Amino acid sequence: MSKKLTHGSVAQLPAADKPYYVTDSLRRGLQLRVALDGSKSWSLRYRIGRRMRRLTLGDADTLSLADARARAKVNMKLVSDGIDPAEVKQERRSLPTVEDFATVYIEKHAQPKLRRWKGVKSRLDNDVLPTWRHKLMKDITRRDVRELIDGIAARPAPISANRVRSLLHKLFNVAIQLDVVEANPVSGTARPGVEQRRDRVLTSDELRRFWTACDAMSPEMAAAWRLRLLTAQRANEVHNLAWRELDLDAGWWTLPAERSKNGLSHRVPLSPPAMILLKALRADADALVAARAARDDTRPKAPVYVLAQARGAKQRAAAAATFGLTDFKGHDLRRTAASLMTGSGTPQLVVSKILNHAEPGVTFVYDRHSYDAEKRLALDGWARTLTAILEQQEANVLTFARS
Repeated sequence: MSKKLTHGSVAQLPAADKPYYVTDSLRRGLQLRVALDGSKSWSLRYRIGRRMRRLTLGDADTLSLADARARAKVNMKLVSDGIDPAEVKQERRSLPTVEDFATVYIEKHAQPKLRRWKGVKSRLDNDVLPTWRHKLMKDITRRDVRELIDGIAARPAPISANRVRSLLHKLFNVAIQLDVVEANPVSGTARPGVEQRRDRVLTSDELRRFWTACDAMSPEMAAAWRLRLLTAQRANEVHNLAWRELDLDAGWWTLPAERSKNGLSHRVPLSPPAMILLKALRADADALVAARAARDDTRPKAPVYVLAQARGAKQRAAAAATFGLTDFKGHDLRRTAASLMTGSGTPQLVVSKILNHAEPGVTFVYDRHSYDAEKRLALDGWARTLTAILEQQEANVLTFARS
């Protein structure tokens, strides 16, 4: 049966005692199938070579007459060019969607190579897949990228938009290497957020306010913040400090490679104030274990983490809000320590070793000197400088002689 279909006539076609097809007289090959239960679907009937084929286009409930005609037109153009649209559809089914490739990227690239791969997965899950989940990798265009990134920037989250753009650039580069796509659609797009290097260094008065505010915190939280300032190490490295990493007799903290940002093991000398903080926590931990042992006959486990009650990001953020410092971020402590060390005469190379920065170049590859002595001299000197500041004395304690 052939007739000029309209939106109304499609809706009114009744079910019969067997399925039947109605051919649209305005679009060659387009047919509407009415099933026994009255449900309707669109298909395209066409001849390729000597064979008659049928291609399902979609359910009439979700695909309008106008859209069905448009799809039929596109597919009949393929037929006229000698291309079987059913084979094209099958090929597209075998191509990876963005969600498919994101899974591959996380499992085969990010997880084995990146220590913080969970953050990469979170960006994909929250910022990319809700929009691109079912899109084919090969179909992503530069316009798609711009619209996605601009949408994130408009939340407003311009710096997050920069991070997502960088992630997508890496993801599509891997896709090129695996022959999934031929070009990177992120290339040529702009970074929406203007990032400025932060240069905040705490003043002497701010350092005193910071140190005093720690007195109102729990012993573990106070020790965590003060150790970040004394050691100049990163937040996660300090707050997730484990007892097995410490040698309190020799005064060393050995950060294992799996916990360091650059993937390299790192030895941190512990200055006298840092040792006082850690030994006090050790004594408290030992006393707690002894008290538990006295209450029952079980063998209580010694604590694994030095700062177990100060490990959560939310707890850190809440504690930081109590310092009363304008425009303060925890990383400012690391920058302050580094700046005051160099300002007191410590060579930049030694400060870089303390900060455990990955250094590029051939020299770094061959330089296997530990710099342990220089790092201890610098951090002990920094502790004396900080003590002088806290006691409002003259803070001009040189750690290295200036040349």
